Amino acid sequence: MIMKTMPIRWCHFLMAMVLSAALLLPVPAVASVQKDGVHITIFHTNDMHGRVLESDDNGKSIGMKWIAAAIWQQKEADSDTLAFDAGDTLHGMPLINASKGENMARLMNLSGYDGMTPGNHDFNYGAVQLQKLAGMLNFPMLSANLVDRDEQGYVFRPYKSFELNGVRIAVFGLSTPETAYKTNKVNVELVKFLNPVDTAKKLVPKLRKNHDVVIGLMHMGLDASSEYTSARIAKEVPGIDLILDGHSHTKLQKPEKVGKTLICQTGARGDFLGRVELIVRNHKLRKVKSVLLDRAAIVNEVEGPDEGVSEALQAIEADNQKTVGKVVTQSPRELSSARELVRTRESELGNLTADALRWAAQADIGLANGGGLRANLPAGAVTQGDLWKIFPFGNTLKRVEISGATVQKVLEHSVEYVPGAFGGFMDVSGLTFTLDIAAPAGRRVSNVKVAGVPLDNQRLYQVAVSDFTAAGGDGYDMLKNAKVTGEFGTLEEVFSQYLNQKGIGDIATGRIQIKK
Repeated sequence: MIMKTMPIRWCHFLMAMVLSAALLLPVPAVASVQKDGVHITIFHTNDMHGRVLESDDNGKSIGMKWIAAAIWQQKEADSDTLAFDAGDTLHGMPLINASKGENMARLMNLSGYDGMTPGNHDFNYGAVQLQKLAGMLNFPMLSANLVDRDEQGYVFRPYKSFELNGVRIAVFGLSTPETAYKTNKVNVELVKFLNPVDTAKKLVPKLRKNHDVVIGLMHMGLDASSEYTSARIAKEVPGIDLILDGHSHTKLQKPEKVGKTLICQTGARGDFLGRVELIVRNHKLRKVKSVLLDRAAIVNEVEGPDEGVSEALQAIEADNQKTVGKVVTQSPRELSSARELVRTRESELGNLTADALRWAAQADIGLANGGGLRANLPAGAVTQGDLWKIFPFGNTLKRVEISGATVQKVLEHSVEYVPGAFGGFMDVSGLTFTLDIAAPAGRRVSNVKVAGVPLDNQRLYQVAVSDFTAAGGDGYDMLKNAKVTGEFGTLEEVFSQYLNQKGIGDIATGRIQIKK
């Protein structure tokens, strides 16, 4: 039951923390012990990107007060319950970014989580801040393949053991090595990501010796463009019963089975809460049931929103409202940031962003990566909060000087995975080109023109990009050592200035011509 008073809620919260710290203390048999074995409930989230309100993601997000209600109600009914998060959670939205993730840590502590693994975007405040956030959490940050720069030790705990009604469960964490180039290089200069397959091959056999169930809490994903995926790890590392996954924003209504391993993922942006039921008899996992719960399903199951999280959210919103609600510009119409649009083909919002970057940097070319556009530009009044949602990463604008030959390489990398989704897909300003999707990667781009003039491989061009891209983010290694000829404000500042001074302008698609 959802308790209605804060003192009782905190008693349950503190009790859960004591049990978590004790790790292996015996838990009395309750509703989980049935004829077919011990039933253990596991809740999981991933890729929430700071979505904590019901209004987030155009009203599709569950909201933390409902996620917390579901977790706590189950824990109060059955102590054989755990809750985990698979990363990309501590950064993303104004309510969270304004505190550098501390507000999210506060909310997760109130929601009954038992562990999380860091995703690439959890490093957006830098490794030092992430360690501070981990220290604020009342549960462990888990990552077995994340070590310090000199490989002298783990940054966080590699795994944690739980014992529930005699069932020993090991939960180990893995973080995607893509973090090394999917966040600003400065954010990860103090850490190193080890090969996750090799790490799991060493760790899992050790865990299997004294645990009945082994769970991988991973920020790996299932994207074909990724070198390391949860499916690859499941295939190459036997002995993992369940993978709670994140990173690719894949909504798995039913677990994906690879060998004997089941992979679960909830999609993204807090739209779903995953619930897995494990049935263990005689120290062997006999059955796994999995379901995704949206807000409507949770509201039907619980007695009401969690009071502790509700009060915390009210206080956080009150602190942020003056800044978030300030109107900073206007837009004549809405422009979409749909993931399936901005990561696969030219978009109006991408073109507008590229135009703004080129204008502010007074560059020959402007490039805007689709993965950096995280929310729609609304019609009418545009607030600071709206801009933070579109550009949630705090990126700044840089102007770099590169040769025409390097421009060609940038464009080839941009369209390498088309029609597949790629966060590094670039919308362009100041240039046009032809794309041949049927051609092999690396030879898809032709007829490149800058200001209507054919690209000159020997000429040096001034190119406006985000600091993320300039640092080699999304695999743009050809830009890492480029000469920086100008540094400017944050992307949301540049974007609002452009709208205020230039308006939307001509952002019609057609800068990238698809070869028939």
